[in-house]
Amino acid sequence: MVFWEGYVSDEAMGTFAPIIVYWLYAGFYQLLPPLDNYRLHTRKEEDEKNSVPLASVVKGVLLQQLVQATVAHLLFVLTSKTGSSGTVIQPSIAVQIVQIIIGMLVMDTWQYFVHRYMHQNKFLYRHVHSQHHKLVVPYAIGALYNHPLEGLLLDTVGGAISFLVSGMTARTAVIFFCFAVIKTVDDHCGLWLPGNIFHLLFQNNTAYHDIHHQRQGLKYNYSQPFFPIWDKLLGTHMPYKLVRRPQGGFEARLTKD
Repeated sequence: MVFWEGYVSDEAMGTFAPIIVYWLYAGFYQLLPPLDNYRLHTRKEEDEKNSVPLASVVKGVLLQQLVQATVAHLLFVLTSKTGSSGTVIQPSIAVQIVQIIIGMLVMDTWQYFVHRYMHQNKFLYRHVHSQHHKLVVPYAIGALYNHPLEGLLLDTVGGAISFLVSGMTARTAVIFFCFAVIKTVDDHCGLWLPGNIFHLLFQNNTAYHDIHHQRQGLKYNYSQPFFPIWDKLLGTHMPYKLVRRPQGGFEARLTKD
């Protein structure tokens, strides 16, 4: 039993809930006060280093989400598991948890290798992936600011493969995709807030991904959005330490293993 049952189908929720959650969570970060004591980069750095205006970032994200919604709708239609009674038999909570974990590992694997290849292939980096790195100082709303081709290959196809391999139903997919969106937004928020549960539970977090956006870290920390497993296995893991800046806030400094 879920709160939307009887009002909206699982397929509709799986299509649109991740988009709504994205803007609610990213909007929450956008509306926060400056919080200079918790920023990984100063506001001056954000203004000077980022080469794309907020309006363009919003348009880019909306375009990617339009493609995602279209693909998600088609995916749910093609994989509908409605029985003769017109309802879908949902697996147990334990099975759903396993499916979500499988989905996380599959998404991490897909995104690591596609993401890394987009850095190694000079043509793809220059003409596709470099758009995301125009935000040298990441912020929440820009989490899905990508070239349309990257948005399709990295996020949309990666999500579809995770859904298919894990065998989850549309209802479980609502939880999985919304969680993945929240985690991705948090990884780009640029803030190291005390008590942030993602910083406590995941090594792959805001500071970890911030290293990747720094010029000296471009060839490291490709893993996203959940675990740093592939970085550690394949030698692209770059550890860091958080250092307090005298003027306030933190700095994620690269260190050696």
